[in-house]
Amino acid sequence: MLFLTVRPGDDPEQDFVQPFQIEGPGLRGRLVRLGPTVDAVLAGHDYPPPVAAMMAEALALAAVLASGLKYDGIFTLQMQGDGPVSYMVADVTSGGDMRGYARVDAERLLTAARSTRGPVPQLFGSARLSFTVDQGPGTERYQGITLLEGATLSECAHAYFRQSEQLQTAIRLCASDMSQTGESSRAAALMIQRLPAPREGEAEDAEDDWRRAVVLMSSATSAEMLAPTLAPADLLYRLFHEDGVRVFRPRALRHHCRCSRGRVERTLRAFPREDLMAMLEEGVLRVTCEFCKSEYAFDAAGLEALIAPGAPA
Repeated sequence: MLFLTVRPGDDPEQDFVQPFQIEGPGLRGRLVRLGPTVDAVLAGHDYPPPVAAMMAEALALAAVLASGLKYDGIFTLQMQGDGPVSYMVADVTSGGDMRGYARVDAERLLTAARSTRGPVPQLFGSARLSFTVDQGPGTERYQGITLLEGATLSECAHAYFRQSEQLQTAIRLCASDMSQTGESSRAAALMIQRLPAPREGEAEDAEDDWRRAVVLMSSATSAEMLAPTLAPADLLYRLFHEDGVRVFRPRALRHHCRCSRGRVERTLRAFPREDLMAMLEEGVLRVTCEFCKSEYAFDAAGLEALIAPGAPA
């Protein structure tokens, strides 16, 4: 049985989080699909295909994890290591704005690509994974940190949840083939979570229900998870119809970088005048956003006005 809280025939946003609940065993989950957001994040970076695919999966993982939290601010997923990709970040605001970027040593990556250990150790080497929730000034930041343990990002996420005291969780991640030029990039995430422990005497049945749900979730193919023409409710019905699945209203996601000229100006004001003038090249200081590659240019006169006494903060 399928229960809908959205009208039949409604098309979800192209980039979205679809919350759902598996009625019989009382499991909750989320399905994430990303298309235009992945294209926008990758635009202008020219990442090698393995890095682009990992970036797409990181965006999907950030979205599916953030969607299960109640926060008003920014959820950030970061991976840092000693491999060819020294840093990768994906973040999502409580309003659904997403961005991400990676630092890549292309020469080292050519050598690492011959490894057979799996994409995560190939790209990151010895690394750690962190999740941060920042709700702004005056609030305490929450952060979880773990080693990147696993061949794939899905396996690393599973390792994190096994080590934490959070709900039992199963996650699947996938991304489109980034070596196919001229095609739109896509990513998806499917996650289910086991609710708090049942009453005494129900534990064995609950364990069986959980294992069955994980097997059913694992049967979803990457093509099904990524297909923009397959409605999320239809996919979830294919997987969990025997237990009943309740589909809630989807939440939109989109690419939006938070950089602005005002933010750059506030950063530059923190530098001494001598340092700012030393940064000029051919009379211009150019600041490029690592996320979206937007460029902000300042000449000497503009910098003088920026740091002059009485200049707007």
